[in-house]
Amino acid sequence: MLEWGYNFQLAFASLAGAFALILGIIKRPPSWWSVGSIILVEALLLVQLVVSIVLVVQGQQAQGDTVEFFGYIITALVVPPAAIAWAVIERTRWSTLVLGVAGFTVAVMLVRMWQIWTGIRFSI
Repeated sequence: MLEWGYNFQLAFASLAGAFALILGIIKRPPSWWSVGSIILVEALLLVQLVVSIVLVVQGQQAQGDTVEFFGYIITALVVPPAAIAWAVIERTRWSTLVLGVAGFTVAVMLVRMWQIWTGIRFSI
């Protein structure tokens, strides 16, 4: 997992989540902006998956469990499409809030993936 890619993805997923939450709080139904930002989160996750596969094929591995790392990526890849499907089916402000929660969910999962890949544990 590349550090600059992790930082960019974390910032983007957090901003996309905040953007959608703000739109939901002001009672806006899903739009191309809110759905589009979560689609970009998904696209970045797909890039992360490909980069991670290439890194592992080249001989690198996670400091933690590599299988667990890929489990997190696969799970994170499911969250945005589920939120987008919800937004397409139910076009209410609640769907926009779900998009926001999806963005923050991916951000939290990215932090956990970084912990697994680097072996660095954050403590509070």
